[in-house]
Amino acid sequence: MQIDRYVSHSPADTERFARQLAQTLSAGDVVALCGGLGMGKTAFVRGLAQGLEVTGEVSSPTFALVHEHPGRLDLYHFDMYRVEGWDDLETTGYFDYLTKKGVLAIEWSENIEGALPVGFIRVTIELGETESQRIITVERGESSCVS
Repeated sequence: MQIDRYVSHSPADTERFARQLAQTLSAGDVVALCGGLGMGKTAFVRGLAQGLEVTGEVSSPTFALVHEHPGRLDLYHFDMYRVEGWDDLETTGYFDYLTKKGVLAIEWSENIEGALPVGFIRVTIELGETESQRIITVERGESSCVS
């Protein structure tokens, strides 16, 4: 398993790091984001979108559950905050998106831990030493938000 750590000092810094990560992604990749409220998950996805050459605004799909963004590689941005079981997960269309030739970015992925495919990329964002600092850990391979 490959693990990378990055210290971000601002939302723009987080976006810049995610933009670089996006350059390494391929069709079918699943990026599972973990982190509490306000940690910068949506900023990270905005950076992924920039790196995937998505045009248009990227915002959290909290109520829509998924936003589709065409780009060099299409980006399917999920928010699983309100998903509480397999029935909820199926209504999002998540399983159908796994077969598409784009990149899935999943906020609150810990809520669907058992449904993440083998080989997903785990991105954990945690508070650093200051209010604006974030520690971003990227793990490629099987890993979990839940300890």
